[in-house]
Amino acid sequence: MTGFGRGTAEHAARRTRVTVDIRAVNHRYLDLKLRGPLSPSLEDSISSRVRSTVERGSVSVVVHVVGSGGGATRFDTAAASAAHIALSELARNLGVAPPDLALVLSQPGVVVSVEEQPTDHDPAILEAVDAALAQLVGMRDGEGQALARELTLRIDELASLRQTIEKLAADVPERMKKRLHERLRRLLQDEAADKSTDAAGWLDPARLAQEVAVLADRSDVTEELVRLASHLEQARILIDGKAASGRRLEFLVQEIGRELNTIGSKSSVTEISTAIVEAKAVLEKVREQVQNVE
Repeated sequence: MTGFGRGTAEHAARRTRVTVDIRAVNHRYLDLKLRGPLSPSLEDSISSRVRSTVERGSVSVVVHVVGSGGGATRFDTAAASAAHIALSELARNLGVAPPDLALVLSQPGVVVSVEEQPTDHDPAILEAVDAALAQLVGMRDGEGQALARELTLRIDELASLRQTIEKLAADVPERMKKRLHERLRRLLQDEAADKSTDAAGWLDPARLAQEVAVLADRSDVTEELVRLASHLEQARILIDGKAASGRRLEFLVQEIGRELNTIGSKSSVTEISTAIVEAKAVLEKVREQVQNVE
């Protein structure tokens, strides 16, 4: 799922302001990228926070530190004294006024910058990361609720089509019996003209029932329909749940597709084939949306 979060924090001692932007877009797995003035230990801490919050997605974390180094200076008094003595002597030789403080401070080595340690801003950065993650999660939750409603509608469509297929499948044996009986009747009519053939002996009710039973067994999709109902119910539970379920939903989509393919290959009834085609179209919409689910 997509989302954006921004967090800010102040570092009073360093007089700095930290801003952290976190962006997330759809991705099959978690792909985390960190940018900013980060020490190795801080990178580990941020990665741990993100991974505990986001399971899937391409996540970019950008850290900005504004005003870094403000006040982080010191004065070298020995260098300042040496510079003042040298400048004063030069001023006497030139017959000009002695140096003032600004001139002394401007000499190299008098004002020294204090190098900040990589961990100086860690607490503020982590505070901003937590705030950004909270905002990101809120935005992703909103998108998740919309996706859940959409997926629930699609699952309802698939459940309705499954019921339609189940009703049609219940009539398959009777349809086969009528179809086979009609074929035999036509064959008997063709053979009736042949006086050397005992056409009346062809129509054996017991044999007809046996053939119908064999055909019906080959076309039976009861097991597939039972598994399909189970997959749809599991998908519904995952969608209604609070935990990350994207990968499990992807697996269920594959299993639902497998059951639909098996039912379609077993059935010779036009209405069932039509329902299967429609169900596959709905399933493809589910497959596309599941890619956005964490």
